[in-house]
Amino acid sequence: MAKIVDYGVFADRMKRAGGRWDLLREFQEEWGYAPPPIADDEDHELLLARAASNGHKAYVQELMNVDEDDREGVDPSVSIPAALGEWWTLPFNSFVHNPGFYGSNPEFPPTMRPDPSGYGVADGLQEGSDLLPADADRRLVAFMAENQYCNEWGYLAAEAHLDDPRVLVTFEDEESDEDGQVWMVQAPSLSRFFLQFTAVCLPMTLGWSAWLDGDGDEADRLRASLAPLGFEHPWRELDAETHLYGGPDVLVYDMHGGDGNFDVVGRNREALEALGRRFGLDWDARLKEPSHRVSA
Repeated sequence: MAKIVDYGVFADRMKRAGGRWDLLREFQEEWGYAPPPIADDEDHELLLARAASNGHKAYVQELMNVDEDDREGVDPSVSIPAALGEWWTLPFNSFVHNPGFYGSNPEFPPTMRPDPSGYGVADGLQEGSDLLPADADRRLVAFMAENQYCNEWGYLAAEAHLDDPRVLVTFEDEESDEDGQVWMVQAPSLSRFFLQFTAVCLPMTLGWSAWLDGDGDEADRLRASLAPLGFEHPWRELDAETHLYGGPDVLVYDMHGGDGNFDVVGRNREALEALGRRFGLDWDARLKEPSHRVSA
């Protein structure tokens, strides 16, 4: 990790990104994540199933212990977008290798909302939403949920035929007349969602961190000086919206609502110490080591 990565220009990197998953792979590597080696024959068989053109579903079912008979919430007539299948089969997918980094449950095969099985929490797209014409299919297809199903992420059934459709999230909208949660846009595509998902979760586990008072002068100075990462929408989860900022080897997670946390995370201890010197912040006593060690 000797090379410094300036996340202040991450928005430009997203604009210049070539292949759909190139930046996701690069980001994971920058934070020291590497896929585990093939340990035994069983792992090798799973990799072979992943590579097979017709083995994607079998691979995921085996990996996530999906019961073939438990399909009440699935509508087989609704397509699974290409980008979702690609993400599951990426050889460097850190969620597949360690879902504990993410605090979320996958839904595969994706299940409908409203859920005919009664397991999924969310309803379909709220009436009056301008995301679809009034006469369109208002069902959502959920592919991921927060561990306690406080939030669910999905794409519109009406857009499931698209290669890389928009992603919506269930969230409490204070300006809405609807009771409870409504569906709001989280990302313009599945591939952008998974990049943001990774940026929110992975560094918090693999990086050095420090906590600040989000209402204090220190936080205000960092907000004013560091650049937004460039995601189209703040990360919405657990009644909070988290805005991401970046600098040399550091990310800032500025949470509005919820617990109101303001966390600074560095790729290494030296990055946080350098940021502290730059802004006159004395946070040595507040530094936390990574909660998980990986081999870069």
